[in-house]
Formats: sequence, structure tokens, C-alpha cells
Amino acid sequence: MTEGLGFWLALALLGAYHGVNPAMGWLFAVALGLQERSRRAVLGALVPIAVGHFTSIGLVAAVLLGLQLRLPQGLLRGLAAAVLIAFGLYRIVRARHPRWVGLRVGFRDLVLWSFLMATGHGAGLMLVPVLLGASPTGAGHHHGPTAATLGTTGLAAVAWHTVVYLLVMVLVALVVYEKVGLAVLRRAWFNVDVLWAVALIAAGLWVSLAFLG
Repeated sequence: MTEGLGFWLALALLGAYHGVNPAMGWLFAVALGLQERSRRAVLGALVPIAVGHFTSIGLVAAVLLGLQLRLPQGLLRGLAAAVLIAFGLYRIVRARHPRWVGLRVGFRDLVLWSFLMATGHGAGLMLVPVLLGASPTGAGHHHGPTAATLGTTGLAAVAWHTVVYLLVMVLVALVVYEKVGLAVLRRAWFNVDVLWAVALIAAGLWVSLAFLG
């Protein structure tokens, strides 16, 4: 697999977008901080949230790895495009957010919550076009990438994405907790969610055009 600056930049931009998105964790962390009246509570919640996000993204990357080793690249790109577009349309039609039952939660609860939120929003799917773009030769070719190469690159990609995600989430959470407050964000939540669904569809169209080309 060959990766350049654009590959890592794309992963960083997606990480930053996930970090800004209130549905991906910082809003919940700020709510916990306001309840406890503690900045430490805000920061303490963000670590398990990042762990859950990493787990969800890593699961998608692992599934993609398995498919890359078994399917021709053209078929894999076609399937990826169909899944991205279908999930984006689903997010538009069913634009609802899972609700947490309470704010008395521990480390494992936050990991599980973050994993479910990231998975439910299709966060890992957005990395699929980037990971596919870094693998010009897929399974079914004589000189296709090996499992070790794909696995190493995939792990590094997920880790880098999560680091950027966490850094941006920390910055946003602290700014909101210290300066902005939560009341102004209700309308922004919906706008970001619709933008996210449109981004999923756009990514699917991009992959399909690359596949047809």
C-alpha cells in the first residue's frame, strides 16, 4: 500500500470533523462536566469516548482488510460506494440520535456509548474511500498488498485519525464548557447531522465515479 501526504491529511481532516461533531462525544462530555461542575470531568470523559470511537473505526478497517484480501478491487469499490450511499440516505430519513439513559456513567459505559454512536453514525464508513484510495492494487491481482501491509497501514491510519479526533474534541469541549455553554448548540446539532449524511452520500458517489473510471 502506498501512502502520501494526501492520505494522512484526509484522515486528519476526517478526524477533525468527527471531533467537531457534537454527536461524536464532546457534547456528552461537556454535559457531564456541567453536572459535576468540573473541568476534570470533561477531560476525563473524553478518553473513554476516544477509545470507543477508535474501536468502532478499527472494526470497519478490519472488515475492509478482510474484503481487500478476498475480493477484486473493482467489486470492493462498487460495494463500498453502495454501502456509503445507502447509509447516507438512511441517515437523512432516520435522523434521530440515540439517547443515553442518564449521566451517572463510568469508563466502560462511555466506551460503549461512544462505540454505538460512532457506529450508528457510520463514522468508520467515511474512512473507507481514503483506505481504498491508498490501495491501488487489490486482491485478485498477482502483486496485490499483503495482509501484513494492509494491517499495519490500517492500524496506523485508525490511530492517527483518532489522535486528531481526540485533540479537536478536547479543544471544542473546553471552549464550550468555559465560554459558550450548551443552549446555543441545539440547532447546530441538526445541521451537522444532515451535513454528515450528505458527506456519506458524496463519499459514495466519489468512490463510484472512481470505480466507473
